[in-house]
Amino acid sequence: MLEKTFEPKAAEPRIYSQWEESGLFAPRAAKPTDGAADAYSIVIPPPNVTGSLHIGHALNNTLQDILARYHRMKGKAVLWLPGTDHAGIATQMVVERKLAAEGAPGRRDMGRDAFIEKVWEWKAESGGTIVRQLRRLGASCDWSRERFTLDEGLNAAVRKVFVQLHKDGLIYRDKRLVNWDPHFQTAISDLEVEQKEVDGAYWHFAYPLADGVTYQHPVAFDEDGKATEFETRGFIVVATTRPETMLGDTGVAVHPEDERYKGLVGKFVTLPITGRRVPIVADDYADPTKGSGAVKITPAHDFNDFGVGKRAGLEALNVMDAFGRITAADTPDVPAEYEGLDRFAARKAIVARAEEEGWLREIEKTKHMVPHGDRSGVVIEPWMTDQWYVDAKVMAQPALKAVEDGATVFEPKSYEKIYFEWLRNIEPWCISRQLWWGHRIPAWYGPNGEIYVAETEEDAREQALSDYDSEVMLTQDEDVLDTWFSSALWPFSTMGWPEKTEDLERFYPTSDLVTAADIIFFWVARMMMMGLHFMDEVPFKRVIINGLVRDEKGQKMSKSKGNVIDPLNIIDELGADPLRFTMAILSGTRDIKLSKQRIEGYRNFGTKLWNAARFSQMNEARRVEGFDPAGVQQTINRWIRGELTKAERQVADAIEGGRFDDAAGALYRFIWNVFCDWYLELAKPVFNGSDEAAKAETRAMTAWTIDQTLKLLHPVMPYITEELWAELGKEGPARDGLLMGETWPVLPDAFVDADAEAEIGWLVELIGEIRALRAEMNVPPSAKPPLAFVAPDAGTAERIARHRDLILTLGRVSEVAVADAAPAGAVTFVSGGATVALSLAGIIDLAAERARLEKEIAAFDSDIGHVNKKLGNPNFVARAAAEVVEEQRAKLAEAEEGKARLQAALKRLEAL
Repeated sequence: MLEKTFEPKAAEPRIYSQWEESGLFAPRAAKPTDGAADAYSIVIPPPNVTGSLHIGHALNNTLQDILARYHRMKGKAVLWLPGTDHAGIATQMVVERKLAAEGAPGRRDMGRDAFIEKVWEWKAESGGTIVRQLRRLGASCDWSRERFTLDEGLNAAVRKVFVQLHKDGLIYRDKRLVNWDPHFQTAISDLEVEQKEVDGAYWHFAYPLADGVTYQHPVAFDEDGKATEFETRGFIVVATTRPETMLGDTGVAVHPEDERYKGLVGKFVTLPITGRRVPIVADDYADPTKGSGAVKITPAHDFNDFGVGKRAGLEALNVMDAFGRITAADTPDVPAEYEGLDRFAARKAIVARAEEEGWLREIEKTKHMVPHGDRSGVVIEPWMTDQWYVDAKVMAQPALKAVEDGATVFEPKSYEKIYFEWLRNIEPWCISRQLWWGHRIPAWYGPNGEIYVAETEEDAREQALSDYDSEVMLTQDEDVLDTWFSSALWPFSTMGWPEKTEDLERFYPTSDLVTAADIIFFWVARMMMMGLHFMDEVPFKRVIINGLVRDEKGQKMSKSKGNVIDPLNIIDELGADPLRFTMAILSGTRDIKLSKQRIEGYRNFGTKLWNAARFSQMNEARRVEGFDPAGVQQTINRWIRGELTKAERQVADAIEGGRFDDAAGALYRFIWNVFCDWYLELAKPVFNGSDEAAKAETRAMTAWTIDQTLKLLHPVMPYITEELWAELGKEGPARDGLLMGETWPVLPDAFVDADAEAEIGWLVELIGEIRALRAEMNVPPSAKPPLAFVAPDAGTAERIARHRDLILTLGRVSEVAVADAAPAGAVTFVSGGATVALSLAGIIDLAAERARLEKEIAAFDSDIGHVNKKLGNPNFVARAAAEVVEEQRAKLAEAEEGKARLQAALKRLEAL
């Protein structure tokens, strides 16, 4: 007999060990008859080796596991390939902090080789944390194939790709603007930049016009905006939030259509402090409606200015070093007094000087977005530096075409727009990082600065011999590659490329990629570029984008808000299955509103199934050798067989289509509403009756239905279903193996029986209406009012006769009669085309009920008025957060629905 409750804490580790030991996580061996249709593969989005399981991982990996388990049960050779990412900057930071906490020498003191050795030591001790945690979630990855972006096989793939792209002219070295992190002393990607709103200012500076030039500047305007008064000016006003960068200004830009400055284009200003002559240029970037309409241009310290500088042919002058300190290395006209000043100290000094010398015209306080390093927390500096780049524009073209032509599809399709937008406007991809932990760039420098790109130093030396008569000293590039470079090769490098392996032959291209929207640019698009370039095929046929998990109010989870839900705590307390089911059923929305209460609710769903299995056991519902559901005779058994078949179709279609919410919803409806609430209720009189043939058939059908239900639910809730499979398998014919290794149910269309569906549908609708009416009218649970059918037709009369006992029991009524007219004091309703009367006279206090309903309707009216007032206020709708407005609209709809329901009940009451 099943225990009273399922104990996940004890069961989950035991069950997971059984799964691993079974070998079922690995794809089945290939047969000579296997084709591409027999294989299904996913590569896991590799979590950072520094990481631990967070709620986003729980969502993403639950969805992948549902796909893997489902296709495995469908008989496919399934490869879900796991692994972790070395996560360059994040890992280096963790280890540096660890060394500092231990009082050990810093990385620069110990040197590169010793530091890298320390990182590998840390990785061996702590790097597998998230992998262990994924097991707790129930992830059925093939751990025997686990990869790491810095393992030897992937190193070889990275070197080969770099060298080949360099030969193809698609990797090159260039001096361009990058996001520079002055703390970590490295370029970082846009993904690693966090925009933060800070208090700041626009400082308005008057730059004097050179060569004695003056112009007429408008100072007054009429109603039509036409200038009516002018003043003669020998200066032009620019506004900036970063005064320190003026030391690197090489131009001032105005809009080409701005009448105020048309005559100044081509003239010069003399830059205060440095005395540098810089031109006034025309460019659309300058916005005539903002500030003075004139903007200072510092190409080496602003991405927009870099673009203006390129278009106007302006020089790019670096005025900062790698630490964000002012330097005159590229700009000799910067006064010595600023040399070595931190950028923010230089800002204060320049503003003070502007005020003292009279060219500071205004300080306008403002809040604005400032880029920060997401790891270091320091302000990012756009900085000109020599880096390695990929010609992403060229590589993007096949990746664009593949999605345009449908070789790869996005689910939901709307995300294709994000993909297209980014690829059509793509910039060169900076792939070098000034770090030590990562893939060292396979480039060597000769004595005169020649660059030799090769897979090995030996190959580089051979190249160098063509330039020199003898062996010369070569120095390898100090930089490492952007983490996204190696992860862009993930779908094929993990399968053994550049070798021609069986895995590549069987499993590339992969079937699905499940990932988050925020890395469509950084990972998905780059995998498409690399896969098409090196494999001549897309890396995946479908990209399933999952949403962002927010709290129950729709707010982003953050430690500072205290609203973070830790999936490991949930698993400890409630088990993995409720968390997984919640992730699946909520996955259909872009923003998933999650609360612990919802997860607890789906734990109750698991408990409901467990109790149903236990109830069936107590009623001797055991599996029967040779039982064939095709031959059942009882109406309820033919009905449940059809309902199960429809549920199987819904679940399978939804999983195949990547609609995990629909799959979970179909499972919930079938298990809770159909099987537990109706079938088992309808089966009780049979279990307790005297018809032995009906009893035996219903017991066997119940056991068979539970078995098929466990198979359908297994991909979503694997632990409880595996436990029930094992426990229920102890009774009846012996069965070998795990539920995980079972075949997905194959149920013929003929199992759907229209007659049985109509019959039981009629009964279910009738009982549902009776129960709803009892609740509306506040009928006490113990009361059993009489029920009458008003002039039913012959078919209905036969159904009444067949199901009288069930109507009495499930409807909690004292009698089921047939009458020519509704009795006095009865409330009527229509069910199955027949008029039904429930006699409530003497059972409920009409006056008290009327007062109760009127009071509750008034309460709804108050709520509706309050919410309408809020939503009718344009200021509230415009200023409140979107989720708050949506919450109010949902509240209004709920109140209106509740009011309508009570009004219908009041109308019925008045008819009495």
